[in-house]
Amino acid sequence: MVLWFVLAVISAALVRVMIKVGALDHPVARSSHAVPTPKGGGVGIATAYALGTAWLLYKYKVPATAAIPLCAALLLAAVSYVDDVRAGPFGVKLAAQAVAAVAVMFAGDQLNKVYVGGQLIDLPSLLRIPLTFVLLLFVTNAVNFADGLNGLASGCVGVAGLALATQAAAGAAPGLGGGALGEQAMPLVAGIAGFLPFNYPRARIFMGDVGSQLCGFVAADLAVRAAASPASLIVPLALVPVLADVAFTLVRRMLAGDRLTEAHRGHLYQIANRSGVGAANVTAVYWGMAAWGAVCGVLAGGHGGGLVAGSAWGVIGLAPMVAWFGYVVRTAKRAGITRW
Repeated sequence: MVLWFVLAVISAALVRVMIKVGALDHPVARSSHAVPTPKGGGVGIATAYALGTAWLLYKYKVPATAAIPLCAALLLAAVSYVDDVRAGPFGVKLAAQAVAAVAVMFAGDQLNKVYVGGQLIDLPSLLRIPLTFVLLLFVTNAVNFADGLNGLASGCVGVAGLALATQAAAGAAPGLGGGALGEQAMPLVAGIAGFLPFNYPRARIFMGDVGSQLCGFVAADLAVRAAASPASLIVPLALVPVLADVAFTLVRRMLAGDRLTEAHRGHLYQIANRSGVGAANVTAVYWGMAAWGAVCGVLAGGHGGGLVAGSAWGVIGLAPMVAWFGYVVRTAKRAGITRW
C-alpha cells in the first residue's frame, strides 16, 4: 500500500512539472476546452507505471522476457509524447501500436482461453493472435478517442484497474512469475490517481496521447492476461462506456461516409456535452457505468451457474450504456443537434 501511495505522489509531482513545461493544447472547433491548456500529464502516469512494474519484475525475479510488455508500453508512450509536442501523421502512432502489440504477444500475452461462468473456453488456434492484436489496438485507440472530456478516459481505466486489483480471485497471470494479476494493475492505478486531481473537474493539464495511449494499451494487456482467470470480464465490462461509445461512433461515421481519421465531435459523450450536460457530469456518468460494469465483471467470474449465467452478467453490464444512448439521442433532439 505504501508503494502505491508513493507512486501516486511521484505521478502528481511530475504532473505539476508538466503543467509548467508541457506543450500547450490550443482549442480548435472540435475542442471541449476554451483556453490553451498544457498537455503531457500522462508523463506522470507513465513514470509511476514504469517504476511500479519494474519493482514487481524485480520482486518476483522473473526472466528478462517478462519485461517486454513494460518496454512495449513505454515505447508507445515515448512515440505518443513526441506526437504531443509535434503532431505527426496518425500512421506513426499506429505503427508504434502494432510494434508494441507484437512485442507483448511475443512475450506470451495472448488470448488462448476465455473464462466465463466458471468455464474455460478454448479459442481456435488460428484466431488467437489476430484477436489479441485487434483487441490491443482497438482498446488503445478507444481510450485515446475517449480522452476528450476531463477525467473521462483516465477515470474509466482507473476504475477498471482498481476493480481488477481488488478482485481476490484474480490469481496468477502469465509473464510475471506468479505475481498476482491484481497487483500488476496497481502501478497504472497509482499513476492515474496522481494525475486526476489536476484534470478533474477542472483541467489544469491534459494527459495527452502519452497518457491515453499508455492507459489504453496497458488496460488491454491486463485484459488479455486476465482472460483465462475469473477476472476475465472485469476490464472489458468496466471499459464498456469507452469501448461502446467509440464502436458506435465509428460505425455511425462509416455508414455516413465520413472519414474515420478526421477529427470530430460526434462521440456520445461529446454530443451529451454539446447538448448542455456539464462536462464533469458526463464524466461522472461514465465513471458510474464503468463501476457498474466492473461489479458485473466480478459477479460473472464468481458465478457458478455456468456459461449462460456468466454471460448474463455480461449483458447486464451493458444495460446502462444502452440507457445512456437513448438519453443522449433525446437530449440532442431537444437541443436541436441534428448533425453528429
